[in-house]
Amino acid sequence: MAVRHKLIERPRDEVWAVLADGARYGDWVVGTERSAPDEGNWPEVGSSIAYRVRVGRWSAKGHTYVRRCEPPGILELEVDSGALGTARIVLDLREWGGDTLVLLDEHPLRGPGGLLHNSVVDALSQFRNRLMLSRLAKTVAARDERRGTRAGGSAARPRGAV
Repeated sequence: MAVRHKLIERPRDEVWAVLADGARYGDWVVGTERSAPDEGNWPEVGSSIAYRVRVGRWSAKGHTYVRRCEPPGILELEVDSGALGTARIVLDLREWGGDTLVLLDEHPLRGPGGLLHNSVVDALSQFRNRLMLSRLAKTVAARDERRGTRAGGSAARPRGAV
């Protein structure tokens, strides 16, 4: 079981906008070399993204399916990594003042990942998920920098500036 959290200093709608953009999946998911919408309209329930993971010379194809979607707060995914098995990932976005507390909860479901689930696998998942949440925060911030705005359409400015 790997549960992580991160405070992202952006409103929840801005964080959700990145999660809801299937074309941005590879920007925040660690290990994804390439990704593309597969079926349906991401992030509607039943829609999917196809991706390729590469580690050195080894690579594998996989799919991520939306199992639950409650905008702008809950996105529940099933990641199917083929021979490695499947995992359930829940991203829970909570308003925290003007910011967003993101809770990421990952559990193996089927295949070797579930059978070999132990403290070593948990430690690796914790490390990967910490990186993933950091990449999500950077992707949200980069989205704002490209637009030159923060929530409400105001010009971006340092936190606490008036």
